[in-house]
Amino acid sequence: MKNLKKQRRVQIILVAALTLGISTALIGYAMRDGINFFRAPSQIMAEPPSPSEVFRIGGLVAEGTLIRGDGELIRFDVTDGGGTVPVVFSGILPDLFAENQGVIGTGKYINGVFQATEILAKHDETYMPSEVVDALKEQGIYKDPKG
Repeated sequence: MKNLKKQRRVQIILVAALTLGISTALIGYAMRDGINFFRAPSQIMAEPPSPSEVFRIGGLVAEGTLIRGDGELIRFDVTDGGGTVPVVFSGILPDLFAENQGVIGTGKYINGVFQATEILAKHDETYMPSEVVDALKEQGIYKDPKG
């Protein structure tokens, strides 16, 4: 009788471990497309990602590069001081989008151009996304707006 209880307990533990492993694998599989990694322009220039990878790029909109095309097509460059990446976006830009301001874009890097599907801009005079600040600090060009 004791041997039967022990065998049943081992079976329950094995089934629970198998169920936990399968559920963890399914959660990881479901989340694979929901995770967008951040990359600075200098990182993209050093190691270009695959054309199918969706990621976020962040930096400053380079001065003199903002070109508004026909319709909603907008072209500009994003820089972190160590690298510059051309960006193409089709849509409506946020109201606070401007040259020499922090920006984060989500999209794909195809044929040397970042094709953005979403553009986020700063939301007040001093805000800059932490990823952009970190990338600019690495390049040594970050200036604290508070002095």
